[in-house]
Amino acid sequence: MNKLLAATIAALLCAGTAFAQTAAPAPGAQPAVSAAAQAGASNCEAQAVGKNGKPLAGAAKAAFMKKCESGNGASASAACDAKAVGKNGKPLAGAAKTAFMKKCEADAAK
Repeated sequence: MNKLLAATIAALLCAGTAFAQTAAPAPGAQPAVSAAAQAGASNCEAQAVGKNGKPLAGAAKAAFMKKCESGNGASASAACDAKAVGKNGKPLAGAAKTAFMKKCEADAAK
């Protein structure tokens, strides 16, 4: 429970820091990237945290950012995660969950 609380607090602090560091554009200047794209990118940046609560780096971060920014990855993953329940009503775990998520996300991409 303490680890979950610490990870949540760390993610919120990272998100707050990311928003605080963005510079406002000069008056009359055209933004290079749309506001929606920036919001999506910073949201993905804030979510790029590993199971241990530390920010992702390197290839893991690149893969996460690609999946997150694609749009359907986050929503499909969340929808599939909610459906990952066994016959006994308990959430799937391990290899069963991995196989279910892979199939569900592939079906959602079609």
